Amino acid sequence: MTRCDWSTTHPLLQEYHDTEWGVQLHDDQKLFEFLILEGAQAGLSWLTILKRREGYRQAFDHFNAEKIASYTLKKVEVLMQDDRIIRNRLKINSAIQNAQVFLAIKEKYGTFDQYIWQFVDGKPIIHQCQTMADVPVKTHVSDLMSKDLKKQGFSFVGSTICYAFMQAVGMVNDHLKGCFRSP
Repeated sequence: MTRCDWSTTHPLLQEYHDTEWGVQLHDDQKLFEFLILEGAQAGLSWLTILKRREGYRQAFDHFNAEKIASYTLKKVEVLMQDDRIIRNRLKINSAIQNAQVFLAIKEKYGTFDQYIWQFVDGKPIIHQCQTMADVPVKTHVSDLMSKDLKKQGFSFVGSTICYAFMQAVGMVNDHLKGCFRSP
């Protein structure tokens, strides 16, 4: 079975590739989870985050935005000692801030899904790349998304992070030609 090259180096990457990457996601809580995990990835590999994903779920109340939005400084200090996650104060504080903004977006738009999918007019962008070198790390759409997310008050949402998020939640399908998951 042919897969995208990046997914063949570790079983966690292969499972993620085969079952999640590029699959359209419309569940608000899962979208929030990916937004937080993509921000946590900044400067690191996705494999590093996948290895800690369950630890993140446990440490961050299964990505319950209402709970995370109310985290206190005491909770931040507890998280700073939790070796199941990336112990970066800026990223932890960002998750709290992003939970607060996420809830405000849901209130304004009805769902986060409705807000975030507007950037692709509700339909995934399908690329037909031959090699990973052909896959962009950011696009005009991810630039627009990043700018708007920052305007809303989100942090750790640069254009590259936004593009990785778009790939993760199926807003973009970048499976290479020949990959069994290619559209």
